[in-house]
Amino acid sequence: MAFELPPLPYANDALAPHISARTLEFHHGKHHAAYVNNLNGLVKDTPLASASLEEVIKAAAADLPAKQGVFNNAAQVWNHTFFWHCMKKGGGGKPSGKLLAAIESDLGGFDKFKEDFKNAAVTQFGSGWAWLVVEGGKLKIVKTANADTPLAHGQKALLTVDVWEHAYYLDYQNRRPDFVQAFLDHLVNWDFAAQNLG
Repeated sequence: MAFELPPLPYANDALAPHISARTLEFHHGKHHAAYVNNLNGLVKDTPLASASLEEVIKAAAADLPAKQGVFNNAAQVWNHTFFWHCMKKGGGGKPSGKLLAAIESDLGGFDKFKEDFKNAAVTQFGSGWAWLVVEGGKLKIVKTANADTPLAHGQKALLTVDVWEHAYYLDYQNRRPDFVQAFLDHLVNWDFAAQNLG
C-alpha cells in the first residue's frame, strides 16, 4: 500500500496573509509531495512497504545510518502532515484548560513558553523544527535538525513549527523570527495541540 500525500486541512489561501497560497502550493504541493514519492520509491518491494508511517520511522531510526534515506523521507512526511494541523485560519491567541495549566506549571507560564519556543525555532541552525512535546509526563520545548522528529525519541508531539527555509522564504525571505512570530500570534491551532495532549 503506497503512502499518499494527505490534503491540506484548509484551502491554500486560508492562512494568508501570514502564509501565502503560493508558499503552500510549493511547500505542500512540491516539497511534501516529493517526500511522499521518495518514500514510496525507497520502501517499494521491502517489508516496510506494508508498515504504517510511524512504524517505518521507528524501524528506520533503529537502523541508522543504513536507513537514513528512508528515515529522512518518512519523518518529513509525518512532520509536514502534523505541521499542517498545527495551524488554522484565525489561529494564535492562547490555549485554555489542561494545556494552559500544563504550560504554566511545566514551562513557567504562557509568555515564557512563547519566548522559549520562538528562541528554539530561531536558533535551530540550518533546517529543522521546533516542537512542544510531552516527555516523562512533562511538557518540554525541543528542536530537531533536518528531518528528525520527536517520534524517534520517545516523545509525544503536541505542536511544531517548520523552520526549513522553504516554509517561509517566499513570504519572509531571511526573516525567520518574523515568520515564527506570525505563527505564534496568528496561526497556532491550540485545539489541535490540546487534542494531542489528551
